[in-house]
Amino acid sequence: MIHVDLTGAAPFFGAHTPDYAAAEAAHRTLSEKTGAGSDFLGWTELPRRIRETELARILAAGKAIREKGDALVVVGIGGSYLGARAAYELIGRREGGAELLFAGNGLSAATLRDTIEKLGDRDFCVNVVSKSGTTLEPALGFRVFRDLLVKKYGEEEANSRIFATTDARRGALKSEADAAGWESFVVPDDVGGRYSVLSAVGLLPMAVAGIDVKAVINCAIDSFAAMDLRSPENPAWQYAAARQHLYGRGYSTEILACYEPSFRFMAEWWKQLYGESEGKENKGLFPASVEFTADLHSMGQYIQQGERHLFETVVRFGPSKHENPVPYDETDGDGLNFLTGRSMDFIREQAMDGTLLAHVEGGVPNITLYTGALDEGVMGQLIYFFEYACGLSGYLLDVNPFDQPGVEAYKKNMFALLGKPGYEELRGTLLAKLGR
Repeated sequence: MIHVDLTGAAPFFGAHTPDYAAAEAAHRTLSEKTGAGSDFLGWTELPRRIRETELARILAAGKAIREKGDALVVVGIGGSYLGARAAYELIGRREGGAELLFAGNGLSAATLRDTIEKLGDRDFCVNVVSKSGTTLEPALGFRVFRDLLVKKYGEEEANSRIFATTDARRGALKSEADAAGWESFVVPDDVGGRYSVLSAVGLLPMAVAGIDVKAVINCAIDSFAAMDLRSPENPAWQYAAARQHLYGRGYSTEILACYEPSFRFMAEWWKQLYGESEGKENKGLFPASVEFTADLHSMGQYIQQGERHLFETVVRFGPSKHENPVPYDETDGDGLNFLTGRSMDFIREQAMDGTLLAHVEGGVPNITLYTGALDEGVMGQLIYFFEYACGLSGYLLDVNPFDQPGVEAYKKNMFALLGKPGYEELRGTLLAKLGR
């Protein structure tokens, strides 16, 4: 289970310690569903309530997709793809699994072309993930890859290769899926996108990649028991309360760091989770991320000696499966023979400890999250831990952690400038502002 170590943060707490009484109140609000956004708390029980029949259908669809080809294009943006990509990058493609390609998460013509070229002439399927089906980026991406499917296989076969993850009852994508007979999976009504990774949104792509979905779910269930502990021993309390305490002392930026490059998209998912949940009403920590040790050679200078407004949260995984001992070199031109026979894990551990000491001494508070060895179970624990702590953090900030009203502002402007019907007046106003 995840262990939260606040040793590197405690020197910066000042005269007071994190407010666990407030954390308890936030926990009560979350568990009793009495706070803002309580209609979107389905994620808290998502691992436990997923039915065996639904899980079996996800696994069966994953097998069917693998049998149809060796690639799945996952079309989605934000919470509709980040969790799945995080899992895929972190765990990797397991033996017998298909490759996952991701589309519909931007508007770059070059990136779209690269994805098409990477797909090549391989047999493939498409999983389109969208509650509405009208979000610009995934809707455009789906048009492109659906067209490729139809041209390659014909309409009927193409329809058998499209899998929709969408609303249970309404929306453009749901209507289209029903009309075309696409196999469909549900985005639960009471689960927001950034909290949906442990639903079919994330589980279906994981299953296609050969990731052990049952292990992810079972360990997330175990994590639920730990997160429901009503005590300062609760790791979610510790993390949320420490973050809030540091924020109150002027540390306005949180950097999530990890020494595994495969963690990169988990950090991207984390940034969306906390950025959208906390960043409102002119409040909230700014979530950033770094990839150590590589970023110690780029961002390390700023972290060590820049403005003292940031703190680090470091995810430390347990031993890897590979020793990779350092070989002996007769010339010892690099002066590293003193490390002969040492494993890369050992060297990494010393780098982590040395960096922590340097950053703390340089005025950077450090929170350390200790996990087990990197596998499906640890990933399931991490996902649920970050989600639960995020819900607590939102209530500690006194904001609704389950909405994102600010996201709509750019969408209106974008549709107006693109000439979407119904936005004519706004289009005129915006063009005038742009001097066109």
